[in-house]
Amino acid sequence: MNGRRKFLRDVRAFLVSISAIGGVLKLLPAKAFAREASRKGKWYGFGVSVDKCIGCARCMEACKTENDVPREPFYFRTWVERYIIRKDGETVVKAIESNAEAAPDTSGDRSILRSFFVPKLCNQCADPPCVQVCPVGATFQTGDGVVLVNVKTCVGCRYCIQACPYGARYLHPETHTADKCTFCYHRISRDLLPACVEVCPTQARIFGDVNSGSSPLTRFRRMNKIHVLKPALNTEPKVYYASLDGEVR
Repeated sequence: MNGRRKFLRDVRAFLVSISAIGGVLKLLPAKAFAREASRKGKWYGFGVSVDKCIGCARCMEACKTENDVPREPFYFRTWVERYIIRKDGETVVKAIESNAEAAPDTSGDRSILRSFFVPKLCNQCADPPCVQVCPVGATFQTGDGVVLVNVKTCVGCRYCIQACPYGARYLHPETHTADKCTFCYHRISRDLLPACVEVCPTQARIFGDVNSGSSPLTRFRRMNKIHVLKPALNTEPKVYYASLDGEVR
């Protein structure tokens, strides 16, 4: 009999605890689901078909011209990395030059197992760590999911540059403020494509609204096996890759 009373007492305590947890959960939606609510409207994302990229660097040149990015190679809003996987397991990764006329011919190198190009840019995370660490709120996220930098309030502390797990930010040498890809926000706000997407000769870059059924990005995600970079970090990146090699980090 005592065992039965103890069992009932434990069950009652468990139900009370569940009820208490439920009460706490009722307090969370305003905070926990605020970002989900913002995704009901436009929510911009980007697609990359790795197997279509030919390393022509037109995207890089268009980006620098469109956004007044300094011409020095270590300043960038988007870049393209060339991966060379050798038969002995060695992986060589090198960012191509923006003024490169053509990639070196490696067809005669029998030590190479495979070679490909990977375009990279700000991943416009849905949960961006750069926004979280900015001490003055200069880095912020728009309602349509694009992370921007207010150069008028940025103090150049570099916290966001250090926090970005994708190495997509730099300190502008003239303004001394953080700079990065904005999806060409001044263009997409006028229903134009980002400059890099517009000039890509192979349509390796795709831009669109994740929430639109007719968006090129929606079709791209539906028709391909999609991967994102560094998924374990839970930043919810919105740059989606198709045909991404397992060696890419």
